[in-house]
Amino acid sequence: LDNSFLVSYGGHIGYSVCPSERRKGYAGQMLSLALEFAKSIHLSKVMLGCYSDNTASVKTILKYGGVLAKTKPYVDGKLMHVYWINLCV
Repeated sequence: LDNSFLVSYGGHIGYSVCPSERRKGYAGQMLSLALEFAKSIHLSKVMLGCYSDNTASVKTILKYGGVLAKTKPYVDGKLMHVYWINLCV
């Protein structure tokens, strides 16, 4: 990460699912593919962030090995979680 905003809030991976397409497994598919790509470019771990009240994102990140590193206010004042996923097998 070479951008201060990404280091603080955004992380390596970001994705979004259109509201009409939620609860269909797309977020997990996107995250899985992004993690495969991250491994292919030899990253050892990746950072992801989401709002602390976004239960669907929290569950998706945890399902793929996310470990909560910290909770802090986002730029809009809402609480967010910062997760790390270790890619070393």
